Amino acid sequence: MDFSVASYSFHRLLAAGKQDMFGYIADCKALGCAYLDPWNGHLKPLIDESNALKAAGSLTATFSEPGLAYVTRVKTAADQAGLPFICLAVDGAHIYEPTVEARQINRASAYRWLDVAQRLGAQQVRVDSGGSETLTDEVFALIVEGYQDVIARARSLGLEVIIENHWGASSVPENVLRMLKAIDGLGLLFDSNNFADGLQEEGWEKLTPYAKSVHIKTFAFNPDGTDPTVDIPRVVRLLRDRGYTGCWGIESMPMDGDEIGGVRKTMALIEQSLAL
Repeated sequence: MDFSVASYSFHRLLAAGKQDMFGYIADCKALGCAYLDPWNGHLKPLIDESNALKAAGSLTATFSEPGLAYVTRVKTAADQAGLPFICLAVDGAHIYEPTVEARQINRASAYRWLDVAQRLGAQQVRVDSGGSETLTDEVFALIVEGYQDVIARARSLGLEVIIENHWGASSVPENVLRMLKAIDGLGLLFDSNNFADGLQEEGWEKLTPYAKSVHIKTFAFNPDGTDPTVDIPRVVRLLRDRGYTGCWGIESMPMDGDEIGGVRKTMALIEQSLAL
């Protein structure tokens, strides 16, 4: 069984200065992961540069030479650890914004991160849709058009673009389903938790058959290893029974703050769930 850890699982370690991208790679190796599954927030030099470019309204589609040199160092560290990249989860490059200018700035950001993903040898890039939970036909059309452009560019780089049920429009299962059916080549990163209030059950039922990648999200643990806040065994078995055979990505949000321990416990819970 293959595991990866979405690096947002370690966002508190990152914020405290106790982990960086290289520490994330080392921790994934120690945890026995088969793949790396970073959130772009862990690539801090690039995030800083991207934020500056966006603030300036820049439409440049590549990072600076120092930024790209940092990408090379990250790839070298991953290669030395024997851990390939499966997905790069990108914040700050979502498709929809209400103005043409903001959409163009985000599109340039998406292009930069696609370039990074290709240099890292990733298989997938998560790009959010943007938009609100109430998805109008006009906004939907702009999202479709935007994804088609990003997907075409990604294909030329050997990458798959995936949407995650994450925030805004993508937190509503029916919106995600509508996008998946309308946009050729768009895959789904299925998160077990990121649904609008009251829509988790609908999301599990409607979206598990479309999963190309997963983030199994946990929050707390009983003495028997189960999570009292969410029925992880059920969603894991739903994914398995509906054909999911890929890497089991973990995004643990432990209430007790033990991020490494939360990942270990989530690995054990997934293994236990699949054995039932």
